[in-house]
Amino acid sequence: MKCIGAVHTEFEEKGKKSSEWHYYISSRNLTAAELLHHARMEWCLETMHWLSDVHFEEDYCRIEDKNVQQNLNMLRKMAINLIKEHKERSAPKRAISKIMFDCLLDPFYICDIFKN
Repeated sequence: MKCIGAVHTEFEEKGKKSSEWHYYISSRNLTAAELLHHARMEWCLETMHWLSDVHFEEDYCRIEDKNVQQNLNMLRKMAINLIKEHKERSAPKRAISKIMFDCLLDPFYICDIFKN
C-alpha cells in the first residue's frame, strides 16, 4: 500500500444538496490529480457496466465461452454508444431504454441510429 486518498463529491438534485466521500487505496504513489483521474476512470467503467447490465441484463448471461462473452460485451458497448450518439443528435430528452424499445417495435428505426 503506497497511497490512501479520498474524493469528496457534492451535488444538487431537486433543490437538495448532498455530498459523498469515496475512499481509495493504491499500490502506486499517486498525486492528488492522478488519484482523481483514476477515480473518474473507475466511475466511467462502472457507468458503462451499469448501462449494459440494466439494458442487456449482462449479469444474467450464462455463456461460459470466454470469446463469446467478449464478443457480446463489445457488441453491447457498441450498441450503447450508437444509441447515445443518436440520442444526442435527435432525442436528447428520451431515455436510452425508450430508444431501444422503439428499435424493437420498428426495425427501420435502427437505420436512424446508424446515420451520422
